[in-house]
Amino acid sequence: MSSPDPFAEIPEIIPLAGGEFAMGQPDGRDEERPVHRVRVGPFGLATLQVTNAQYDLFQRATGRRRPRFRDEAAFSNPRQPVVGVSWFDGVAYCDWLSERSGKRFRLPTEAEWEWAARGGLEGCVYPWGNEPVTERENYQSRWIEGPEPVATSAPNGFGFHDLCENVHEWCADWYDSSYYAVSPGDNPLGPEEGSRRASRGGAWRHQIKIARCAARSSIPPEFEYADYGFRVCQAG
Repeated sequence: MSSPDPFAEIPEIIPLAGGEFAMGQPDGRDEERPVHRVRVGPFGLATLQVTNAQYDLFQRATGRRRPRFRDEAAFSNPRQPVVGVSWFDGVAYCDWLSERSGKRFRLPTEAEWEWAARGGLEGCVYPWGNEPVTERENYQSRWIEGPEPVATSAPNGFGFHDLCENVHEWCADWYDSSYYAVSPGDNPLGPEEGSRRASRGGAWRHQIKIARCAARSSIPPEFEYADYGFRVCQAG
């Protein structure tokens, strides 16, 4: 199987039939509980985080402001995930991609993201299972000054690269730490309003470089951090 192309104008999408899984982690943080059964419908998710090369195409075509870290050495490799992009930038990229391709792209929901991250491994802590993150290949020598080029880690069971690592990924949902107590079982979309947008996955600048599948995070949607990027979802 050929490697996904980090320069492709239309990101490679893996279609998923959807399914049911236990969302959250029983011994996780408060915002990851209660664990609850969730069903997600069919959707597609990009194999890779959106790269600098892909975002450059959008930025040049639309005249949108260049990401704030784009020209710094630690973040300038075309194969690295784009960083320093706000939630609004991610949405604008999805809108441009939809118009460009004739298909409907958006950011994934938290539920879709976690379903994809688990890769079919029900109840496991990480995309590969339960082995500690320090056993991930070359763990100690990676993510020293910035994110790695995409697809330099083995994919999970569904074929996705870098889920739970490299950069935090924006999700579509508003964030509420207590949302799991009231979440619907079918295709949850998150709260109707809020002040922070949800994000998922680990990031290069944390002490522990790889996050658990269930780990949740959030920041205000206008923030532009050097460890925040995104990947696109194709509506089912």
